[in-house]
Amino acid sequence: MRQLALFSAPRGRPRLHRNNAEKQRVYRQRRAAKLASLEAQLAQRLAAGSHTEWSTPPWFFEEIQAEFPCTLDVCATRSNAKCARYFTPDDDGLTQDWGQAVCWMNPPFDRTLPAWMAKASQSAQHGATVVCLVPASTDSQWWQQYALRGEIRYLPRRLKFSGSRHNAPFPCALVIFRPAAAHAAD
Repeated sequence: MRQLALFSAPRGRPRLHRNNAEKQRVYRQRRAAKLASLEAQLAQRLAAGSHTEWSTPPWFFEEIQAEFPCTLDVCATRSNAKCARYFTPDDDGLTQDWGQAVCWMNPPFDRTLPAWMAKASQSAQHGATVVCLVPASTDSQWWQQYALRGEIRYLPRRLKFSGSRHNAPFPCALVIFRPAAAHAAD
């Protein structure tokens, strides 16, 4: 007769964790470490000078021009200006009067973006129409504070900006600030 052992050798893979709570804790720690590593890599790339200026694709601007005949590009360089009249970084579009022009704004996607959105909103209060191409950062403070004041049009797919080999790594939206008088008529 065969004798049964009270404690037989474990079969299969040995247990790494005593219980599910420990397993979840270890998983969360690994996940947090991986996220911290990815955030550090992103910060390092940004600090290494990865660009924040994304040039508007010509085909996209032509579609904008069909609806909004823009006469002023408020944040451009000589090489990527979309309108005959434009402000370069040397002109500092944030300090200029945008008047009552129909403005195109594709700002640098960096820490100055909230200031650009504030200027666009303010300029609309003084008679300008401002069409802004911005990242659709709906959770950011500048979005909540400024973008929600305008008309928002989410782009159905990610843009491939001029000079880039790939589509943008973020979704974009158009935010349109219309003159205050136009809002009063609505």
